[in-house]
Amino acid sequence: MLIGQTAVHGTATPFHAINPASGATIEPSFGTGTLADVQQACALAEQAFDVYRDTSLEERAAFLEQIAQNIVDIGPALIERAMQESGLPQARLEGERGRTVGQLRLFAKVIRDGNWLATALDSALPDRAPPRPDLRLRKIALGPVVVFGASNFPLAFSVAGGDTASALAAGCPVIVKAHGAHPGTSELVAKAVQAAVASCKLPEGVFSMLHGDGRTIGQALVTHPAIKAVGFTGSRQGGLALVRSAAQRDEPIPVYAEMSSINPMFLLPDAMAQGAAKIGSGFIDSLTMGAGQFCTNPGLVIAIDGTDLDTFCDAAVTALQGKAASTMLTPGIHAAFNDGVSRLAGASGVALLARGQTGASASAGQAGLFVTDAATFLENPALEEEIFGASSLVIKCRDIAQFKEIAEYLDGQLTATLFLTENDKTAAQALLPTLERKVGRILVNNYPTGVEVSHAMVHGGPFPATSDSRGTSVGASAIERFLRPVSYQDLPAWLLPTALQDNNPLNLWRLRDGALMQA
Repeated sequence: MLIGQTAVHGTATPFHAINPASGATIEPSFGTGTLADVQQACALAEQAFDVYRDTSLEERAAFLEQIAQNIVDIGPALIERAMQESGLPQARLEGERGRTVGQLRLFAKVIRDGNWLATALDSALPDRAPPRPDLRLRKIALGPVVVFGASNFPLAFSVAGGDTASALAAGCPVIVKAHGAHPGTSELVAKAVQAAVASCKLPEGVFSMLHGDGRTIGQALVTHPAIKAVGFTGSRQGGLALVRSAAQRDEPIPVYAEMSSINPMFLLPDAMAQGAAKIGSGFIDSLTMGAGQFCTNPGLVIAIDGTDLDTFCDAAVTALQGKAASTMLTPGIHAAFNDGVSRLAGASGVALLARGQTGASASAGQAGLFVTDAATFLENPALEEEIFGASSLVIKCRDIAQFKEIAEYLDGQLTATLFLTENDKTAAQALLPTLERKVGRILVNNYPTGVEVSHAMVHGGPFPATSDSRGTSVGASAIERFLRPVSYQDLPAWLLPTALQDNNPLNLWRLRDGALMQA
């Protein structure tokens, strides 16, 4: 573990990473933290907060860029260790490293732009009745943040992933609770962050990383009074446990938990008439990517029953039967996937369309595709439960009206996809208002498993996709989760924050007396 600038071998229960492909333990052993370690990390973060949030835009941007470079400089050792601990292939992890580094550099640009400060200046109006005071506004960091590493992205949603990058960008010290599946990968990345803290001459409490069980170390972090927000990616059960703990504190704090989503795909009639087979084979590529272990995996397909759907299913079955089983991330995730598939296969009114190939590895996930009708789906809430892995359910509808009925019935989702042509305009326009209420990202004629890191991306959605639909965990807007507004009334010039000074030394775009200007 890393507590500030100190490397600490936890004194509580030791554990090893497990190679999911072989089931073998991986050396060395790691020690888990204690409540004393939590206290030390939180105390350091609290001490660091005011100094760190007061760093200049350039200093903070340079810090994130240094983290990115340090991760690159780890070289092949990072990819090799991550492959052992996750079972993910080299190309996937190299791409994920690029994404991790890219989002750190994106937030460096966001910091320098300064738009996240949301500065506004309303001039005093002493002659108005009643007089208006001089009012100025900016956003500041919330405080120390706890980030929980995710199992399915050992780099991009882990120690230096999107939650950490956006919280650090906002000016919040971060304590990471590393995921137990990849402690070695986490340590390598944490050392890169720790080194950047030192080289940028920042307070050591800006970053710490602990190992430990979520029910003990994780809960202790969330309930510590120094912590002001939480970032989490994982199961609904785990996310809701953190939400409850945060709400029961003397000072409740926000938990930004990304939890569960089945990401429905609506296949509109003319799109199916024009290319059902192509849509079906592409759907299987998306479904089985990374053994289906993406939060945006397409777990539900809605289409009108008939020959076009038969064509889609035939193409999907052929493609799926040719897909080799991929190693899943952990033995526990593999077991949960098998349990979920078994439950779905045994559900009344559900039929098996096809299974993918079996695999030789200890945690090989055999993909599954199932089918039911709209009435059965609407009568059985269990059919909406996420199965984390390559499993999907096709719903046969009698008409377009049932598309709308299913869309209204669904819980909140990260994504919804429409396959359409111009001839599907009426149906698409009827669905869109419902989908806007239900999901965070709406796609047309594409598959949801790709999540771009950009200014316009939203990776969030209404409950239970996330615990707070107002935020995103991917993209430039992710910084907003860790900020709050402060208004300054009649402050003398010498006391004003730099961003609010009259001469605009940071050259920011500011809202001055209601007009946006760079002045």
